[in-house]
Amino acid sequence: MNETATNETEIAEELRAMPGNLTRHWGWLVALGVLSTLLGVMGLWMSIWLTVASVLVFGLLLAVGGGLQLFDATKCKGWKSTFAHGGIALIYLIAGVLMIFDPLSAAIALTLVLGVALLTAGSLRLVIAFQHRKEKGWTWAAFGGALSLLLGVLVLVQWPVSGVWVIGLVVAIELLINGWTAIFLGLAARRVNRTA
Repeated sequence: MNETATNETEIAEELRAMPGNLTRHWGWLVALGVLSTLLGVMGLWMSIWLTVASVLVFGLLLAVGGGLQLFDATKCKGWKSTFAHGGIALIYLIAGVLMIFDPLSAAIALTLVLGVALLTAGSLRLVIAFQHRKEKGWTWAAFGGALSLLLGVLVLVQWPVSGVWVIGLVVAIELLINGWTAIFLGLAARRVNRTA
């Protein structure tokens, strides 16, 4: 039995064991996957608008969360950390409001942070891979590190222009991956349903 057949058998066994009768309702999962994939494709063409929308939602969440935490801080009289609690809330609230009122500047700043994070994570993954180079599969870790490093360089070389589209592109790619995964699982559940 080859590896592909073994993997399909394992997936089929996992799907049979899932609660909620996923195998009978596979169509919903495929439909969700198709919808997510279509949204991802649309997002690829509208990455700037998707970036703005993502930053606005993030800013709104920060502002609401900060506002609620600030309200909570006013109720914590007598607690020695009330001032610090309120300070954190104020930072969230201000950051959220700034993101809402100037989403493009916020996207550019977030993209700078993302680029630096990718460079750092890629470098550290390469270090880990080379520390374990005597173990089987270390090249995959090195490949992942090199890919993160390359992505970080690409983001930073084009910064600040990349700040306008990178976040939207990442969201669009995530929607595509989510869609493909849901379609794959739904079709696998369909095959299990037919063999059951």
